[in-house]
Amino acid sequence: MSKAMTIAGLVVAALVFLLFAIDFLAGIPFGAEGKKMHIGALIASAILGYLSFSTFREQK
Repeated sequence: MSKAMTIAGLVVAALVFLLFAIDFLAGIPFGAEGKKMHIGALIASAILGYLSFSTFREQK
């Protein structure tokens, strides 16, 4: 069960990163209103991805 949670964390992190990166660069789907919010979401999703990947590697 814990491996499934780490994989789910990786998937969520990738989706959030992709969504906010596209919006930051192209302005789609949110219109790129708050650049600081986008940067914060990109950093948070990168941290979540790193923590999920690190936890996935440690589990046996």
